[in-house]
Amino acid sequence: MTHKERMLAAIQGEPTDRIPWAPRLDLWYNARRRAGTLPPPYQDATLEQILDDLGWGFHAVIPPYRELRHPDDDLHRALGIYNIWTMPRRTVLENVEVNVHRHGDETHVEYRTPAGTVRTTTVYDESMRQAGVSISHVAEHAIKSHQDYDAVGYLFENARVEPNVAGYLEYANRVGGRGIAVANIFAAGSPMHLLQRDLMPVDLFFYEFYDHPEELARCAAHIGNYFERLFNVAADCPAEVFLFGANYDSMIQYPPFFEQHILPWLRTFAEILHPRGKFLLTHTDGENTGLLDLYLASGMNIADSVCPAPMTRLTLKEVRDRFAGRITIMGGIPSVALLEDSMPDADFDAFLDGFFSDIGAGDHLMLGISDTTPPDAALDRIRKIGSRVEQFGPVNVGR
Repeated sequence: MTHKERMLAAIQGEPTDRIPWAPRLDLWYNARRRAGTLPPPYQDATLEQILDDLGWGFHAVIPPYRELRHPDDDLHRALGIYNIWTMPRRTVLENVEVNVHRHGDETHVEYRTPAGTVRTTTVYDESMRQAGVSISHVAEHAIKSHQDYDAVGYLFENARVEPNVAGYLEYANRVGGRGIAVANIFAAGSPMHLLQRDLMPVDLFFYEFYDHPEELARCAAHIGNYFERLFNVAADCPAEVFLFGANYDSMIQYPPFFEQHILPWLRTFAEILHPRGKFLLTHTDGENTGLLDLYLASGMNIADSVCPAPMTRLTLKEVRDRFAGRITIMGGIPSVALLEDSMPDADFDAFLDGFFSDIGAGDHLMLGISDTTPPDAALDRIRKIGSRVEQFGPVNVGR
């Protein structure tokens, strides 16, 4: 079986010749390549060449955010909007004057609308490049107070969504049988989630959530109209798996908030995808205590980047037992396990023994690193996980 065939089989609970194994290595690779510390014999290799040589799958979930084909591809990052070439859709802001000023590592954007003007600043500096970071930092958010809601709402009401199927297919061909080329739709899992995670600082969001709930809800409704256009365009992409929604933590997206403001949007997109034979993936990296039942209710098929203890309170077995084959886990290996300073060799070996015991039959599992492989991770440890995958053998639900 190819890596892609194994992954698609795992999602559907079908037998495979082994557990799909696709460690996310993009940030590790970016940092090591920049520092000139890729291990031998891979000093001049591409990431795909390394994976092919090691026999591992390609974690093709997160877009290559730094592969910009035009300077404006990430211009609206502070609005949560990206136009990366691999994405199956593009967003075009209409009826707005956009003024851009780049100064060193900072990008300043001013949006002049009939409803007001908002400004954003993003930063992508040398320390981020050295760390392999691919997403810029929002230093100035679009929303500073409730007085900015009308202008932000206007931006999304006037955002046109157009297909980018050719770009996605180019990416899918590049990934090939190495993995599933996930169609990345949007990182925020709902309009309210976008307001919370991208459009304003999180502390301001909670003040606004209680101080100006009606204005906030109106702004979310304008963003919701954009999301509906996004769904209609994106769902026509000939992909098998679609990412919508990323980064949930039960302290911030606490269960009642998630149930009211995020779950309905996940379910809506799932109900669009499922009749077409397509699967919904959402990036669940974070503390998931109290959220598992809501994930089940959302209709998601794949929980990407499940990060268990010791980085969060839930063990992988607890998550698997609760999902009971209804949601496929992608990830599972906490990234700290790859760091010798965090987990000595003897502890790492004991961790692997417990881990491979806890996964039971190994069904509904696409094994990887959660959230990603740190730059300082030891390749030998990742190799050892790959060897344990081989030793585990075929996946059969009845084993």
